[in-house]
Order: sequence, then C-alpha cells, then structure tokens
Amino acid sequence: MAYFMRLMDKGDIPQVTEIDREAFPTQLPPTNYYHELQTRRAHYILACEGERKIEEPRVKIAPQKTTLSLVSWVKRVFGRNHFFSSGELPPSGREYILGFAGFWVMTDEAHITSIAVREHHRRQGIGELLLISLIDLATELNASFITLEVRVSNTTAQYLYRKYGFAQVGVRGSYYIDNREDAILMATEKLTSASFQARLNQLKQAHSRKCGITAYEIAR
Repeated sequence: MAYFMRLMDKGDIPQVTEIDREAFPTQLPPTNYYHELQTRRAHYILACEGERKIEEPRVKIAPQKTTLSLVSWVKRVFGRNHFFSSGELPPSGREYILGFAGFWVMTDEAHITSIAVREHHRRQGIGELLLISLIDLATELNASFITLEVRVSNTTAQYLYRKYGFAQVGVRGSYYIDNREDAILMATEKLTSASFQARLNQLKQAHSRKCGITAYEIAR
C-alpha cells in the first residue's frame, strides 16, 4: 500500500472526527477539531492512503473559520508531501485518511493529545509511523521533550511508548471521565540527546524493514 504523511487541514475534519469517534467512543466531550486548527499550539499529522480518495465526507459538521497557520507549516516544515512507500505523489482530491495523531506545544514541551487508526487498518504499523512522525515534528518545532497520558489498562500503547523511550513519570488519579480510570503520565528524555536519536534511528530502520516504508525524514 502506498501512503504518506501530511498535516491536517479543515477539509480533513469529517474523516478525522469519524476516526476519533470510532477509536474513542466514550470520550466526553468529543474533540472539536475546528477549534484545534485555530489553536497555534496544536499540530495534527495524518496518515493517508496514496491511491484512494473520497468524494463526500462521512460526517457532516458545520463549517467554521480556521487560520492559515497550517498552510504555512506544510510549506515550512514538510515542504512537499512526503513519506511515500511508492516514491510517488498522492493523487489530486481528498485523500482517504487511515489515522491521525496530534500534540500541543507548550514552551519546550510537546504533549500528545491523540493517536488513532481506523479499526480495519490497525496492526499494520500505521500507529507506530504516526508516533515516529510526531517525534520528528516535535524535534523540528524545537520541543525539548514529549509527554502524554495513557490509560492504566492500555498496556499495548504503553509497550509502544516505552519502546520509543517514554518512561513513567507520574499517575493522574481518576483522569478519564467515562470510568474514572487512572492515567499513567509518560515522558521522553531530551529529544536531541545522542542516546534518544540513536534509539529512534534504529527503530525507524526496524519499522522500515517490517512495514516497507522507505522514507521517514521530513522533506525540506
């Protein structure tokens, strides 16, 4: 499958909302992605299928104004669309989104707010690719480290985060509104440290061999 990574814009909100509701059905209140795109601190990355596009959105949402900041970030940070496994650019039109991920940048911290993949495309390495992309983008935006919360019961996600150098630094009691479950607070070491970058590069190579991804670097 040919797919690529890019930043989210307002035209992607119906698909992103659809994936969000599928992945986080009990989350209250649901995330307002129009508001997120108007927030300069918020950054969202999409994993799109390169050979598939949709004609009509599946979720109807009232349009709202958004800023042009993401357009400038696409040009400045990503340049051309990148991360193709086939080496080709995506077709014109609205691409089919396989998953998304986002974080907020606050001073020198990038805090991951969500990583979600469509149910039928899970266990294909897309979630891991989204995490790699978030780490690369956070580094590009001069964040010193990354933090996140994860449910105590979500051991699969905890394993992935630990694999990429996240360590537990605290617990937030009764953090999740739906069932009052605790959240584990995790954080990386300094993103630009030699040990973190060496580990990241090794994991990128392993992921490439496993999933057939040929490029990870953000195009400049």
